[in-house]
Amino acid sequence: MVERIPDEKVNEVKQAIDIVDVIGEHVALTKQGRNYLGLCPFHGEKTPSFSVSPEKQIFHCFGCHAGGNVFTFLMDLQGYSFQEAAFHLAERANVDLGVELQESGNKPAISKDLQQMLDAHDQLTKFYHHILVNTTDAEHALQYLLDRGFTREVIEKFQIGYAPNQWDFAVKYLKKYDASLMEKAGLIIKSEKGDKYFDRFRDRIMFPIYDRNGNPIAFSGRTLGDSTPKYLNSPETPIFNKSSTLYNFHMARPSIRKTQHSVLFEGFADVIAANRAGVENSVGTMGTSLTDEHLAILKRNSRTITICYDSDSAGIEAAYRAGKMLAGVNCTVKVAMLPDGLDPDDYLNKYGEEKLQHEIMQASVPFMSFKLIYHRRGKNLQNEGDKLSYIEQVLGEIAQLGNAVEKDLYLRQLSSEFSISLDALKMQEEELAGRQTINKPNKSINAPVKQYSVRKRSNHLLPAYHTAERRLIAHMLKSEDIVLKVREALQDRTFNIDEHQAIFTYLLAFYETGQSSDSSAFLNFIRDGELQRIVADIDMMEVNEEVSDQELTDYLKQLLNYEKMLEINEKKALQKEAERQNDFLKAAEIGMEVMLLVKSLK
Repeated sequence: MVERIPDEKVNEVKQAIDIVDVIGEHVALTKQGRNYLGLCPFHGEKTPSFSVSPEKQIFHCFGCHAGGNVFTFLMDLQGYSFQEAAFHLAERANVDLGVELQESGNKPAISKDLQQMLDAHDQLTKFYHHILVNTTDAEHALQYLLDRGFTREVIEKFQIGYAPNQWDFAVKYLKKYDASLMEKAGLIIKSEKGDKYFDRFRDRIMFPIYDRNGNPIAFSGRTLGDSTPKYLNSPETPIFNKSSTLYNFHMARPSIRKTQHSVLFEGFADVIAANRAGVENSVGTMGTSLTDEHLAILKRNSRTITICYDSDSAGIEAAYRAGKMLAGVNCTVKVAMLPDGLDPDDYLNKYGEEKLQHEIMQASVPFMSFKLIYHRRGKNLQNEGDKLSYIEQVLGEIAQLGNAVEKDLYLRQLSSEFSISLDALKMQEEELAGRQTINKPNKSINAPVKQYSVRKRSNHLLPAYHTAERRLIAHMLKSEDIVLKVREALQDRTFNIDEHQAIFTYLLAFYETGQSSDSSAFLNFIRDGELQRIVADIDMMEVNEEVSDQELTDYLKQLLNYEKMLEINEKKALQKEAERQNDFLKAAEIGMEVMLLVKSLK
């Protein structure tokens, strides 16, 4: 792991770098007032909506909502980790970070053993590829690939190769390296007697696996005969970890960044098939479920992820789990639905590239639509018990949606399909949403910042509350005193939007470390990409330099009245249901309660 860079060194780099100069090397900027404007590098646009503030040393796009400081700009544009961005900027600013660098430049040095493992994989990749495309010994392997629809361009692009049917081909080829190190790298295997080594891969088509910088770090070898397993994969090694590797990410990254869209597959064969159909932004997990490391890579580089897994039961279950994880970190999730029993590679070979592109990829459905299909499985909706179970499961999913229009759409679909009162469905959904809110962990302002994960709130907020919270944060970014006033006013209450509460908690911790008001430094402090974008967006808002006590009171009143407004809406729904059941006395009683609550807001 990379040694942590001291905060004072990060601040030294930040002070020495002008964000306008760095971004100006990638974006044509024009000065407009106090800021600079240009075409956003993260999404296609014809009218400039990308703004850079030299005063605050931050950027924000009002189109795609990308935002951050000079570190996050390079992370978003180049796919750097924070450490890599810091190394790059430190070199530019001539600042010594106190961490060793490779002679080549911006990345942390690695040990001699790890470098030899990388070198060995690189040399074997090139030699396996040469054997496949240039020798008679591999003619049967090359013909197999061509018969399966692989073009020579695809073979070249993915550096597909062939491991000869010999026991010691790789052993001899890698003889300049220490054999025990090559065994640790997963390329060769020691005999049971321990007196000699032999090749791990023999008579197999070789698919190299790359890290995100384009270095070969492992292989998957496909048998050409009856050998088992069908695919033989490298074991996990010091340079290869399945949990943090996404196949094809190094080549897909430019397309992903341009479109802010990734297409996620279960394995490398499906990724290659998708590439043959022109889906350049495709990546795949390496025979493992989606992990937190995968989530971080996907979230950092794209906002929308389309899941395209196998259409069998295991694939549908995996797609549901992956979708929930991605939605949990605020990604927009879609699912591409394949016909029963087919995986993307099979579908491509059966129906061709155009159908895979247009009838599967472009016809992907929102994750909520996929959930409706998921929950129908194994249920007979003509059976009353199954029907009620299905409706309750779907209402539970709807209750987690953060968009009011989306909620209304799916509630109306349920109402129409099952001839159920829309008001009754809304009341049930609101009850479920209330339970979920109650069951959320308490958000203590004194809790460690690392405990916060950003989630969309189940209940949608009226714009007034949303705006009040954003304006409070805008003023708190400028003044520690405002933060303390807000903390005193809230006491044990919290912001109503989870992201805003997380930012408030970070601000408390930021100022407690002795930092002064500095948007760019605060962005480095929080590190979470989604929160950084929200902070940059808020900090670009036009607000008064000074906030009066009355203005502050008004914002806090909007924030604190949210729960009362939620209670009013719930009682109004109960009042409508009482009227529908002709219980007018109960409706009148609830109406009085609503009036009292409304008066308490004034």
